[in-house]
Amino acid sequence: MWYRLGADLVLLLHLAFVLFVVAGGLLVLKWPRLAWLHLPAVVWGTVVEFTGWICPLTPLENALRAMAGAATYDADFIEHYILPLLYPADITRDSQLILGMIVIGVNVAIYGWLRQRSLAREQR
Repeated sequence: MWYRLGADLVLLLHLAFVLFVVAGGLLVLKWPRLAWLHLPAVVWGTVVEFTGWICPLTPLENALRAMAGAATYDADFIEHYILPLLYPADITRDSQLILGMIVIGVNVAIYGWLRQRSLAREQR
């Protein structure tokens, strides 16, 4: 029971991290100092997507599930949990690259807008 709970908590942490990587820039709009956490998270998230690495949280979750006697999975977190919501087929390398570019694009837009807002304040 405890291993299953641990695996579920790792899953929730992993989901929160992915959401933070993709949309955390919106939180930075409200709390600019959060950028010091968000920017390294974006770098990590895009490196994982571009290189095809597996986040260390995935094997941790799988290990906990195995100790709980539950089924594990071979894919990475995004392929196993997120992509089935978006795409019916298995993820391809091209899909991973596109996801990485989306993460960069969303965050460049948000940080660009933040920078523009900051420059406008300085001019006033």
